[in-house]
Amino acid sequence: MPSLQDIKRRTKSVKSIQQITNAMDMVATSRMRHAKEAAQANRPYAEKVSEVVKSIAVTVGGEFSHPLLEQHEDGHRLVLVMAADKGLAGAYSSNACKEALNSIVDKAATEVVTVGRKPRDFFNHRGYNVAESFTGFSEKPSFEHAQQVARHLIERFKSGEISDVQMVYTRFVSAISCVPETVQLLPFAAPAEEGEAKGPSTEYIYEPSAEAVLGHMLPQYLYTTVYAALLQSAASELSSRMNAMSNATDNAAELISKLELHYNKVRQAGITTEINEIVSGAEALK
Repeated sequence: MPSLQDIKRRTKSVKSIQQITNAMDMVATSRMRHAKEAAQANRPYAEKVSEVVKSIAVTVGGEFSHPLLEQHEDGHRLVLVMAADKGLAGAYSSNACKEALNSIVDKAATEVVTVGRKPRDFFNHRGYNVAESFTGFSEKPSFEHAQQVARHLIERFKSGEISDVQMVYTRFVSAISCVPETVQLLPFAAPAEEGEAKGPSTEYIYEPSAEAVLGHMLPQYLYTTVYAALLQSAASELSSRMNAMSNATDNAAELISKLELHYNKVRQAGITTEINEIVSGAEALK
C-alpha cells in the first residue's frame, strides 16, 4: 500500500499536469477561433476560383494544351499529406496519415510530400519515399506557404516524374468534428458537361482569350486549393488539440478526486491502526 507521502506526491504531480493541459486548452481555443474564421473567410473565394476555372476549362474544350493538363503514363504517383507539426492533438494526425495510406496502392511507385513533422515521421518510419517535407507552419499557414508547396508539386509534375498528385487534408466541420479527405490535384480535369450543373450558369467574357486566361488561372487554382486545405487542416488541428486538452483536464480532475479519496482512506486506516495499538497496549498493562 502506498504511503501518505507517495499519494501526496502523485496528487501534486497530477495537479501540475492539469494546470498545463488547462493552459494548452485555453491557448488552443483562442487559436482555433482565429483559424476557424480564416478558413470560413477563405472558403467562398476558393469555391469561386474553382467554379471559374472549371467553367473556363469547359469553354476551352479538350483541344487546349497545358503542362498541368498533360497525362504522364510513366511517372510515379505523388501523395501530399497535411497534418500537425506537434502532438497532443488526439487522433488528428494519425487519421490523416491513415487516409493517405488508403490512397497508396503501390508503395514502391509512390512518393510522399508531407506538411508537418508528424506525417513526415509517420511515413519515414514505415519506409515510404518522402520526397519533400514542409514544417513549421501547420498551425498558422500563409498564402506564401501554399505557394511554396504548390510550386514544388507543379515543378515535379511538369518534369514528367509524377503522373498524378493527390492531396490528403482534414476538412473542418465543427469544433468537435473534422473529416480527413482525399482530393485529386493533378492532372487538372474539367467537368465532362457544363449542362450537368443545376441552376443558371454564368457566362464570362475572356480577354485576350479563354486559353490564355486558363493558362494563367491553373497555377492560381492550385495555390488557392492548397491554401484552402492548409487553413482547413489548421482549424482541424487546433480543434482536435482543444478537445484533447479539455478531456485531459477533465480526466486529471477525476484522478485528483480519486487520489484525495484514497488519501483519506489510507489516513483513516492509519489512525485506526494507531488507536488499536494504543488500546492493545493499555490492555496489556492491566
